[in-house]
Amino acid sequence: MRPTPQNNATDKPAFYRLLNQHLSSLVEGERDWLANAANACALLGNTLARVNWAGFYFYKGGELVVGPFQGKPACVRIALGKGVCGKSAADRATIIVPDVHQFPGHIACDAASQSEIVIPMIVDDRLLGVLDVDSPDLARFDHDDQKGLETFADVLVRSCIWNFPR
Repeated sequence: MRPTPQNNATDKPAFYRLLNQHLSSLVEGERDWLANAANACALLGNTLARVNWAGFYFYKGGELVVGPFQGKPACVRIALGKGVCGKSAADRATIIVPDVHQFPGHIACDAASQSEIVIPMIVDDRLLGVLDVDSPDLARFDHDDQKGLETFADVLVRSCIWNFPR
């Protein structure tokens, strides 16, 4: 069963269980990181409500480089420690920003974005990149979104052979 778009869901954990089951089915038997990341962000872009950007930045050559995404054109490269994505990658920790205008050094690729969540993707202590999701609503993301999207990123990480250069 495909997850339906999330709105003011009363049962976000159930939504994310279904979403992550769907992702598991999408990546089953496929190990290519680029193909799986592309399908993963398409799944997010078509099921998460009140989201205007969902995608990945991958850690290459000492910086984050944009990967597959759904949304308006994005910043291509982000230095570690810069903006929400760079800080999440550098700290290797999920960051929820209720109001991006209050985040020091926020990088605005889409002026419509008001809130953001960024989840680092790590395997065997190697930073692979981040999952980044933006919303045009203030305070769109909460602890349930964090748990659900961290599991989503983990499903993707475990499904792939990560053979791009560092």
